[in-house]
Amino acid sequence: MEKPEPVDGIEILILVDNVTDSLSSVPDFVETEMASLNRRRSGLYKLAGDCLCCAAHGLSCLVRLTRDGKSETILFDTGPEDRTFEQNVSRLGADLGPVGSIVLSHGHWDHAGAMLRALQMIRDRNGGAKVPCYVHPEMFRQRALKLPDGGYRLMQDVPSPKELSAFGADVINRRDPQVIADGLAWVSGEIPRETSYEVGLPGQHRRTEDDTGWELDELLMDERYLAVNVRDKGLVVFTACSHAGVVNVLRDARRSFPGVPLHAVVGGLHLSGPNERVIPETVEDMKQFDPSVIAAGHCTGFRALAALLGAFGDKRLVPLSVGKCFRL
Repeated sequence: MEKPEPVDGIEILILVDNVTDSLSSVPDFVETEMASLNRRRSGLYKLAGDCLCCAAHGLSCLVRLTRDGKSETILFDTGPEDRTFEQNVSRLGADLGPVGSIVLSHGHWDHAGAMLRALQMIRDRNGGAKVPCYVHPEMFRQRALKLPDGGYRLMQDVPSPKELSAFGADVINRRDPQVIADGLAWVSGEIPRETSYEVGLPGQHRRTEDDTGWELDELLMDERYLAVNVRDKGLVVFTACSHAGVVNVLRDARRSFPGVPLHAVVGGLHLSGPNERVIPETVEDMKQFDPSVIAAGHCTGFRALAALLGAFGDKRLVPLSVGKCFRL
């Protein structure tokens, strides 16, 4: 299958993450929220709460790719709700006008809650043009977590293809891998589940196709990753939540891009909550991929970050936080 062309550079602005942190030191390829605010808003003359971003349980990345002096911009997920997304975009001075495509990684509210508002904001800046939106057909069924008493805690639905279309999306609803962004990025197909310990989201269920009941849906086969090949460096893999398991994600990326080294892993690794039990196996198996950068956040959890720090050191582990800008 066709693969994306290598890009000359990639800039990743974290619009939404669980954490805010402008004080920790960072490597020279990363800007903190404060530094990003200062640059994008032509200088902050006063430190104040009304210039800061808001952390929230979710993930959204604005990804700008450059090749031969031209650029393509992708919005990867939108975080959990309109207010956080809109506030952070505004306070960071991020321009959504150039966004040429949206990738929704999987069907969970903390990644899709602001999809409709994001489409409005993009189209307000691009002259009303439709925006290609890449989704998977299985992400639209209602989901819930089964409770110990046998009941179900419902999850907010993600916007349907009909709703997305009504807000100006050109919905591309497929299971197979695709090259997007004018040939510069790759949206994976369904991720094979190979490791014995990466078992998805324990307790998750979804409505049956006939809508008469619930069925187990722990594997979340609708989750996909985004990958970009950076010239002379290697792959940057956006993992979303890693419900598939980050080791399974990286194995699939290696198969899809034979001979291309892994440069960076960006996103949630879902090693918190019940998945804390698989931190040792995950960290050990990640060593085989030898990533130069692990930009982990959202659902990774502090115990996994501590284990990754011990295994890879602070030259490679750069935790995500809202407002950070990575140039890889």
